[in-house]
Amino acid sequence: MSGPRERLVAQLAQIKELSGLSLRALARDAGLSSSSLSRYLTGRLVPPWEAVVALCRVVRRDPRPLRAVWTEAAQAGPAAPPRRNDLPADLFDFTGREDECARVEELLRTAGAATVDGMAGVGKTSLALHVAHRLASAYPDGGRYLDLQGFTPGQEPLDPSAALARLLAGLEVNHPPADAGERAALWRSELSRRRVLVVLDNAADAEQVRPLLPGAGKSAVLVTSRNRLVSLEAAPPVSLAPLADADAATLFGRAAGLSRTDDAVGDVLRECGGLPLALRMAGARLRHRPGWTVAVLAERLRDNAGRFDAVFGMSLQQLDPARRRLFRLLGLLPGADFDTGPATALAGQPAGEMLEELVDAHLVQETSPGRYRMHDLIRRYAADLAAEEETRPGDALRRALDHYLAQAIAYDRILPAPQRPRPAAGDPAAAMAWFDLEYVNLVAAFDAAVRLGADEVVAGLPGAMRVWFFRHRGTDDQTRMLAAAAEAAGRLGRDRERSALLSDLGFALAAAGRLAEALAAYQRAEPSAALALRIGFVRRDLGEFAPARDEFRRARELFERDGNRAGQAQALAFDGWATLHLGDRSAAAELARASLALAEGPARIPGLVTLGLAEDRSFLDEALRLAEENDLPHQQAWCHSCLGIALREAGRFDEALARHRRALELLEPLAEAQLEADCRRAYAETLERMAR
Repeated sequence: MSGPRERLVAQLAQIKELSGLSLRALARDAGLSSSSLSRYLTGRLVPPWEAVVALCRVVRRDPRPLRAVWTEAAQAGPAAPPRRNDLPADLFDFTGREDECARVEELLRTAGAATVDGMAGVGKTSLALHVAHRLASAYPDGGRYLDLQGFTPGQEPLDPSAALARLLAGLEVNHPPADAGERAALWRSELSRRRVLVVLDNAADAEQVRPLLPGAGKSAVLVTSRNRLVSLEAAPPVSLAPLADADAATLFGRAAGLSRTDDAVGDVLRECGGLPLALRMAGARLRHRPGWTVAVLAERLRDNAGRFDAVFGMSLQQLDPARRRLFRLLGLLPGADFDTGPATALAGQPAGEMLEELVDAHLVQETSPGRYRMHDLIRRYAADLAAEEETRPGDALRRALDHYLAQAIAYDRILPAPQRPRPAAGDPAAAMAWFDLEYVNLVAAFDAAVRLGADEVVAGLPGAMRVWFFRHRGTDDQTRMLAAAAEAAGRLGRDRERSALLSDLGFALAAAGRLAEALAAYQRAEPSAALALRIGFVRRDLGEFAPARDEFRRARELFERDGNRAGQAQALAFDGWATLHLGDRSAAAELARASLALAEGPARIPGLVTLGLAEDRSFLDEALRLAEENDLPHQQAWCHSCLGIALREAGRFDEALARHRRALELLEPLAEAQLEADCRRAYAETLERMAR
């Protein structure tokens, strides 16, 4: 039996359904904030009695029958902490499909996967989300949603490896392995430990979906696609046909606010083809034309050439020129969803109220308070209108791209970074959350900027995402974005910026173990002390210790010329490391001690590691302590690996193996392919010494 809070939520949901309004519009009419109303409707917060009265007033209902259930809910205490759930909202007017919903639910319970297919606009996503919300209590670890962009206008279908990276990020796995097969295995492993319902929307084909399916465990995946994925044996298909006349009439009546229907409704249903998207839009058109009859609506639909153009066009006719223009321009906007910021940039004027009207006309969906998206069919229609009617559509798109770049720069400045001793005022956690939320849109904006030739955005966006990328190392988009950004900076004549981007590109490639490509990127950048140090690291990782030592010594000279003590300390430490591997222990120890004389805090770790391998293992223990105190997992792994080497040389093989294993455990969640390769090599050498 549901509790008082759940009963109150159900009553409030009925009020919203009766209103026929979007969440934002209902909040506005009730004098509430949309964020507060969202919390009331999801049960996260019990509304004050005055808010309940205001909501009842909107739908002309007596609030007094709700007083008892409201009192019980208010006395029940706070709700449990919310679980992670990024599913878009369920539709309040979802209609029919009981047999299909039951079949999908049964497949999710028995097979752990199901696919829903059907033509565009038939309601696949709506059904998937409706089922996901109905089954929410069966999946206590929450719901995940990902648009695979299989049929999204202007965007390529999401690559399975990139899709896995985004899905894993939703499970707080921010450093996935580079190999797509390993990502898929990690995804299955993570799902096996949880009960999660994953909705994969808009799939292109079976090959895109297959790596994303769960393995053993109690998680489930629900897929939608315009194609029937018959070769996806693990996810049986459920095909959707257009709504039957009775359900179509019910949905149209709800959307139109009709208390009863007449014979002319059949004509409207025929023009809409039983497609929920078209029915909702036609109903919204009638709702906003109180002087029209259903027969008039049917006649207007018949007079238009194409069914979808007729329904979409009629919804546009109720809007003024500014709102029609915003609708057209939204068809150009890259990305999955958006808030009022890029919409305002597109329009060149505040877009909040205009978006509310587009939501009310069912031309735009409000997936959560303040976040919007367009159905693929409507997006295509809007883009076609923009191509026909906008004289300079590129100017509007450029404003939106500039908006994303400006926002990224502003949030990036809040984030602490080694090269930024004094970040801008603000909440770093909120800044990281913004990048997490907008990441898909930022990548899409970058790709749109490349197509548009907007070099300012192409050159600037990867730099503005530098700190975010560093904390989410292994992101597939980073290297291609940096390469394109370096070219754009070159075209703009910004040699220093181009060099910095090439250096970042080399760093990203080296971390992924792509050493030859990293070296090529570094060699195209302008020489500097920091660059010489990075080239030395690549030479070291290639096993070229003499050339690596030369680079470290060149870096030291340049750092000394600049008066950079920290840089000198690092160059000396790795000069010692290369010298040690060239067989001169005493010279290596001397260089390490010189490094320690200049370094402070965790910067002492490289010198201590070199000294620990050259002289005394106790220096490695001190290095590990520093790495642990400063929460540096990469350095901890390196220290454990080196301790394994030192213990092996002392003949303490079992202890050495434990250190090697600990190093690999630390590296497992990190995208450090090259460091992992080094640690595995050291582990293998120990096993070889043990004749294993």
